[in-house]
Amino acid sequence: QVQLVESGGGLVQAGGSLRLSCAASGRTLGSYVMGWFRQAPGKVREFVAAISWTSGRSYYADSVKGRFTISRDNAKNTVYLQMNSLKPEDTAAYYCAADPQRLGVRMNPAAYDYWGQGTQVTVSS
Repeated sequence: QVQLVESGGGLVQAGGSLRLSCAASGRTLGSYVMGWFRQAPGKVREFVAAISWTSGRSYYADSVKGRFTISRDNAKNTVYLQMNSLKPEDTAAYYCAADPQRLGVRMNPAAYDYWGQGTQVTVSS
């Protein structure tokens, strides 16, 4: 069992930056894929970014490519999402998720077994 706790959300003006953190406990993330998803009111949960804990290879949604960076700290069992050049359309609840299935990086939320409680990001224009 893995517990995930996100932090770092908040209110920021357009063009600003935030860094989200996701601390994992319960077990080390050795072969997991870690993902960030977001969900705005009235919309489906969508893929933002993911990273393979083993290889460190990262993947991004087209809408955030070049602005967001996902990274991990093995020693702290923590994954980060650095968000720069934020836009009002980035406003959403952001969720960290873990996929232990060793099937590569998947963008479907249904592939992820463990989820955090979410952290709100609001970008004002």
